[in-house]
Amino acid sequence: MTLAVDLLNPSAAHEKRQHKLKRLVQSPNSFFMDVKCAGCFTITTVFSHAQTVVACASCTQILCQPTGGKARLTEGCSYRRKA
Repeated sequence: MTLAVDLLNPSAAHEKRQHKLKRLVQSPNSFFMDVKCAGCFTITTVFSHAQTVVACASCTQILCQPTGGKARLTEGCSYRRKA
């Protein structure tokens, strides 16, 4: 009798859906990101689950606002995940 799912080699999509502690190798859902301001194009490092409003240091434009989980970026701002 064989299983329909391979438990030792799960697919990447299946691992992404799993809870962070139930994955084959535990990994957090949060990350740091570089956010580029839409007004002055300066780059600021922001935590993905920021709990406070993050403003640009040079032009004081709001970069992201907190929600219940991940922070919501303002329109026009772009980001990249830090490695």
